[in-house]
Amino acid sequence: MAIDAATVRKVAHLARIRIEDDKLEPLAAELSGIIAWIEQLNEVDTEGVAPLASTEAVKLPMRVDVVTDGGDVAMIVANAPKSDRGFFVVPKVVE
Repeated sequence: MAIDAATVRKVAHLARIRIEDDKLEPLAAELSGIIAWIEQLNEVDTEGVAPLASTEAVKLPMRVDVVTDGGDVAMIVANAPKSDRGFFVVPKVVE
């Protein structure tokens, strides 16, 4: 599948990305190369191959869920730009 400059212009418009006209042709060629590489991957025989999330068959170790340093309110809000009675003060975001 070849991508031309018109397709790049349309996709850039839909994505709200400004691309200069002199950059359209090189970008179209680069994207066409990427699509060709993906099509080449489609030719690989994957019959009988189980889907993987990782190449290592290692189970991640679980840690104990304990509270470590959340009890010191003064230390937690010390770096806040504004706080009131132990709470962070932020601008209202919902009308």
